[in-house]
Amino acid sequence: MLRKIFKWSGIVLAALLILTLVAYAGISLNVHNRMQERYRYTVAPVTILSDSVSLLKGAHLLAIKGCYECHGTQMSGKIIADDGMIGRVSAANLTRGRGGLPADYTSEDWFRALQHGIGKDGRPLVLMPAQETAMMSESDMAAIIAYCNRLPPVNNQLPPTSIGPAARILAFFDKIPLLPVEKIDHLRTLDKVADTLEGIGQGKYLAASCSGCHGADLKGGEALLPGMLPAPDLSAGGNTGKWTQAQFIYTLRTGTTPSGHPMKNEDMPWQMTARYTDKELASLYQYFRSLK
Repeated sequence: MLRKIFKWSGIVLAALLILTLVAYAGISLNVHNRMQERYRYTVAPVTILSDSVSLLKGAHLLAIKGCYECHGTQMSGKIIADDGMIGRVSAANLTRGRGGLPADYTSEDWFRALQHGIGKDGRPLVLMPAQETAMMSESDMAAIIAYCNRLPPVNNQLPPTSIGPAARILAFFDKIPLLPVEKIDHLRTLDKVADTLEGIGQGKYLAASCSGCHGADLKGGEALLPGMLPAPDLSAGGNTGKWTQAQFIYTLRTGTTPSGHPMKNEDMPWQMTARYTDKELASLYQYFRSLK
């Protein structure tokens, strides 16, 4: 009797293992095919100004959009994750040095990356938050491109991004934005310029950079990746809704909450938000408080 129990238990376990492997094979193939798909989007020609005002604006936008956090302060790229289950994620070298952008990389290629989340070859960019940059204005994208076109070349050849099994499963169940090209409204017309007046309008525009972690409604939710903290609710009903504007600005400048709790930059990129101007932070605060 005991022998039969062990026999049937072994058969059941073997069947479950086979089903699990077959299911993962299907998931892996699905994600692989999506990563290899080619997209074609036409972008309207835009004049890229390289005057001092545009270049200063571009440098500021790189700082407040989190570009330095992933690509490094020289924008020469770096490995931002290297884990057996998640995989290896390389943020590209965006200079013209060895391992960086090819000589024939055009302004149209830049716009396809920022507005549509695809590379020069038409394939999806992986884990590049294009669903956020796609919400920028045309003039802001142009300023970023102008500044990046002036970056000193840095030689930095990086290994390719390789997605691990956990990331494939999370992407299949839409738990991480692995391929932002799938999240973008590609028919949306870009605003020519962004709202630059202090207030809710400017705050809403800037908050696109917060939506990747805190959700489209900015009400927070589960952690973006394993090991990360859940994202808090930024609306008036959340904990930050109890802060004054001065406390809000102080927290995003110093990484220390009004209660004295220090935030880790990997959980909340306060070293990025510290680069916002007072007017931009005030606008964010006013927009968050308007959300019920």
